[in-house]
Amino acid sequence: MADTDVESNPYLRDPPTEFEPAEELPREEAEAQASLLRDAIREHDHRYYVEAEPLISDAAYDALFSRLLALEGTFDLDTTDSPTSRVGGEPIEALETVEHVAPMLSIDQSTDAEDLREFDQRVRREVGDVAYVCEPKFDGLSVEVVYEDGQFARAATRGDGQRGDDVSAQVKTIPTVPLRLRGDYPETLAVRGEVYMPKPAFNDLNRRRVEAGDDPFANPRNAAAGTIRNLDPSVVADRPMAVFFYDILDASETPDSQWESLDRLRDWGLLVADELDRVEDVDGAIDYRDRMLEARDDLDYEIDGTVIKVDSRAAREELGEKSRSVRWAFAYKFPARHEVTTIRDIVVQVGRTGRLTPVALLDPVDVGGVTVSRATLHNPDEIDSLGVAVGDRVRVKRAGDVIPQVVEVVEADEQQSSARRTDSGENASGHYEFPDECPVCGSPVDRDGPLAFCSGGLSCPAQREASIGHYATKSAMDIDGLGEERVAQLVDAGLVESVADLYDLTVEELVELEGWGETSARNLVEAIEESNEPSLDSFLVGLSIPEVGEATARALAREFGSIDEFPIGEDVLDPRFDEFEARLTTVPDIGETVAHRVRDFFENEDNRAVIRSLLDHGVEPESVESGGDELADLTLVVTGALAVSRGDVRELVEAHGGNVTGSVSGNTDYLVVGENPGQSKRDDADERGVPTLDEDEFAALLAERGIEYPPA
Repeated sequence: MADTDVESNPYLRDPPTEFEPAEELPREEAEAQASLLRDAIREHDHRYYVEAEPLISDAAYDALFSRLLALEGTFDLDTTDSPTSRVGGEPIEALETVEHVAPMLSIDQSTDAEDLREFDQRVRREVGDVAYVCEPKFDGLSVEVVYEDGQFARAATRGDGQRGDDVSAQVKTIPTVPLRLRGDYPETLAVRGEVYMPKPAFNDLNRRRVEAGDDPFANPRNAAAGTIRNLDPSVVADRPMAVFFYDILDASETPDSQWESLDRLRDWGLLVADELDRVEDVDGAIDYRDRMLEARDDLDYEIDGTVIKVDSRAAREELGEKSRSVRWAFAYKFPARHEVTTIRDIVVQVGRTGRLTPVALLDPVDVGGVTVSRATLHNPDEIDSLGVAVGDRVRVKRAGDVIPQVVEVVEADEQQSSARRTDSGENASGHYEFPDECPVCGSPVDRDGPLAFCSGGLSCPAQREASIGHYATKSAMDIDGLGEERVAQLVDAGLVESVADLYDLTVEELVELEGWGETSARNLVEAIEESNEPSLDSFLVGLSIPEVGEATARALAREFGSIDEFPIGEDVLDPRFDEFEARLTTVPDIGETVAHRVRDFFENEDNRAVIRSLLDHGVEPESVESGGDELADLTLVVTGALAVSRGDVRELVEAHGGNVTGSVSGNTDYLVVGENPGQSKRDDADERGVPTLDEDEFAALLAERGIEYPPA
């Protein structure tokens, strides 16, 4: 977007945060407003994610994004390159294999400087003196992204270098991947990039996974790779991913050098790392690698070395390539971050869902420039596999250069382990024996495969404090101003022992605490009061039920309809739980394992007592009205304007057991077509052989199943 557009677009600087209802606009005005909003949001995305210089606040951005969603939904104005397409579409059945526009070859690598010097000598023998471009060697997942006429066309993993998995639906949700290029771009363009997860985001994701009872990702690379191959694009959209771009694979116009290529990538709106250098000889490349080795811990992304590339494209073409790697680039890798130290103790941490995670306390050791004194042992099975005991000498690495973990036992200290068996909980073999009771509350420990859980539920102080913080999160009750630090403060002050106690807080009590003023105290009390009437699915999320995230909570809410349908009474007979678990297994996407974990939660009287206390404090989860399962076998997509709003259509269909999705897929049964429909959905329906219904035919279909349309 040109500077003049920045000044003339009303949604770029000081944009409005309130709008008139979308349905009251003439279609022409809605189309014009949506176009301006798309341009503005693209510019805001670029300023925020690429330039790191946002123009407006997050709240103002959210208002613009919500407005665009409303316009596109009301008038069916969504386009393939709209910023709203980043929220992720329907799950796909499998990843298809596609052929790359140009081969994605590997490069030779070594941790030895002499190998890099040999590479330099060969290059100079064959093409003479050259300059090198030095870049970070990103530790993520390599992808090809293709643009046609400036618009995102598709993306694929590297695969075997010739063909890879089509991950277009996943990659287009990543904010640093523009759906439309900027400036003077070539007609066709294929670029290579690296999908990665920033370190702070990775640590936060792992924390949330552990609290939810899931295994943490071993490192950011595994997190990025696992995420980008997820068959549900909405999962990818919900995780903090980014892409650095660093090579032009193919283009209708190609710059003469790598250095110029990097500049052009920036001009086109693609994110390029700042940590780059152009050097005249191999000594400069070695100096660059040494600087990056020293700076790596200050970067917010993972690297495992540097890449040295011949700058001249003509020289690169002359050097050519081997069967699987190029001859004009070399990866000068960092040494592995492994060190040996002694385990002094093993402690067990308790997460929000009761998940028990063993942690080794170590003699402090420097691992790649970072002092490590704690390392995860993951779960009881990992302890058994390693055969680890207190007093052992172990090898420790920083997995993905972030999370320290014990790799292996180097030397078992029999004298120390024997002396410590009784106190540290080791078994007859000297290995650490996982406790049978929760270390915080003393409740029995339940085993679920390789994992262990405290059975104390919300009676366990560790679970209780974590659950209070989770209860307030946006995906649950959305209580603004109640973060982790404030929750800990309220618990320490004795004001809150369970989530129900939140509803007893007063302004007078809060202002007595350090860091609270009249305004902040009143705002929190009001925010808590406003959470009294949550949706049933939000309430279920807020209860910290193991394995129950947002999607599962929605499925449970549709199935049960009301909180009263759950076994929450004070005296619930065992057969009721058998019936409850059997019913859970009939809910779509809930298998036997999840059903059993949900049953365990409700079978715990302390958990049920908290729910009853919340209801007694005036929390009234909204019941989900259900008209039956007459449409349980149908998945519909709507395009164009109908006699009622699209939201009303969705409510009507879902109330009778059906589904309304936003895009046509292989699971779609019908495309319902109203007035002024969008062409893209009709094209998708034609391509997939999905039948279409006009509004009269849609009404007839519902009438056949005893459903009135339009609803009274």
